[in-house]
Amino acid sequence: MSFFTRPILNRIKQLAFRPRGVEEFFENGKSLPTEKSWTGRAWRASELRVKSFDDLHKLWFVLLKERNLLAAQKEEARRFHISKQYFSNKGRQIKCQKSMARIKFVLNERRLAWVEATKLQRLVNAQETAVNTKVPISSSTPSPAETASASATPSTSSATGGTA
Repeated sequence: MSFFTRPILNRIKQLAFRPRGVEEFFENGKSLPTEKSWTGRAWRASELRVKSFDDLHKLWFVLLKERNLLAAQKEEARRFHISKQYFSNKGRQIKCQKSMARIKFVLNERRLAWVEATKLQRLVNAQETAVNTKVPISSSTPSPAETASASATPSTSSATGGTA
């Protein structure tokens, strides 16, 4: 086998044997893990704040799949009457729950910031339009200057002695 075909075959194997459908509910092809695996910690809100919306969306679905996998394992343990002292994934469930709750919290923070920004922008736009546009005076109600000039006009025409 040549140097170039080995990576290609490995990639084909990875793509061909990727779990799909119901198989995604099983870790390493087993309904219950045989040995305890180290999982890490839940995501912090400060870490999630720097992620883009697309990254948060992808992470949400990864956590959703993890939550479903853990629920399937819990149900399998209950079905086989395995005691909680021998099998429990409660710690992983809590980490998954916390991470999902923090994603929702960060997205709500962003939504509230957007609402505030749009309110502020509307207020600024309203102030700019009030300053930049002059409200035209209605023709039905004369201004004080128009009433003064209208009352002065007849008296000047009679004073000149002209007839209309």
